[in-house]
Amino acid sequence: MKRTLLRLISAAAIMLSLGITSAQAGVQVLIQTSLGDIELELNDEAAPSTVENFVSYVNEGFFEGTIFHRVIKGFMIQGGGFNADMQRKSTHAPIKNEAKNGLTNMRGTIAMARTGDPHSATAQFFINHKDNSFLDYPSRDGWGYCVFGKVTTGMDIVDKIAEQAVSNQNRMQNVPNTPIFITKVTIIE
Repeated sequence: MKRTLLRLISAAAIMLSLGITSAQAGVQVLIQTSLGDIELELNDEAAPSTVENFVSYVNEGFFEGTIFHRVIKGFMIQGGGFNADMQRKSTHAPIKNEAKNGLTNMRGTIAMARTGDPHSATAQFFINHKDNSFLDYPSRDGWGYCVFGKVTTGMDIVDKIAEQAVSNQNRMQNVPNTPIFITKVTIIE
C-alpha cells in the first residue's frame, strides 16, 4: 500500500514538473458564424477518432462558407455539410461511431450527425439546444449519436440560431430562411 502510494506521488511530482496536469482541457475550437462566435472544448479522451476527424476538417478549412442548414428550436442546430446554395460538400470517408463513450447529448454538447447507418458520420455536426437523452448510446438503433465536446462560450449564439425562422427548401426541412454562415472555424492555441 505504501509503495503504491509512493509511486503515485512520484508520478504526480514528475507530471507537475513537466507542466502536465490531469485537469488539462481538451482541444479548444472557435466557430465564427454570421450571428456570433461559439467556443467549444472537444473531448479527445472520450472520443479520440471523432475529435481527430473534426479537427482534420477544421485544419482543411472545410467548414468555411458552410451554413447551419437544419435548425429545430428546442432540439438542435445542425451544420457543417452544405453551402448557401444547399449543395452538399464532398467529405472524407465516414468514421466509426464512438457514442458508447459515457458522454450524453445534453444542452450545449456537440455531436456528430449521421444517417440511419450508425457508422456514417463525416463532417456534419449538431449542437444540442436542449437535453436530448434519447440520442444517447444505445438509443433506438443500438448506437446513438456520438457526443465529442461541449460549448464553453456562446450558448447565447446557439439560442439565437435556434430562434431563426425556418422553412422547407430544396426538399430539406427546417432550413433557416436567412442563411446562417459558418465563416471560419479555428483551433484556439
